[in-house]
Amino acid sequence: MARIIYAEDDNIMSEIVRDTLATAGHVVGVVEDGKSALQAISIKQPELIILDCSIPEMSGMEVLRAIRLHRDFCHTPVLMLTARHSQKDMQLAAFAGADAYIKKPFDPEYLIFLADSLLQQGRSGGNMAH
Repeated sequence: MARIIYAEDDNIMSEIVRDTLATAGHVVGVVEDGKSALQAISIKQPELIILDCSIPEMSGMEVLRAIRLHRDFCHTPVLMLTARHSQKDMQLAAFAGADAYIKKPFDPEYLIFLADSLLQQGRSGGNMAH
């Protein structure tokens, strides 16, 4: 079981992801914007962070950059789960420090596999899976 923070402003998507990861035994806290994500990360100290690129207040990319600059969370694995499909978006996420990138719509089994892999390996040092 792992503590996961998921930043997503789409209620249906957040429910799907939360339920998917719960079936694998994880506890997922959902927040709807970037500022709330940073607050939740500071309080809950998750073992994995999942970010949508397009969230209010601060984008997922801005949250990712803030996480990578924070000494307590710079090594926490971050998975980008987003509708952005371009190669450029994937490269920007990798450059900002994302450990993995999944495009929506996604395969729930793959999400579980990737989340479990990130949790087992710890931060992969920028080797981004997708």
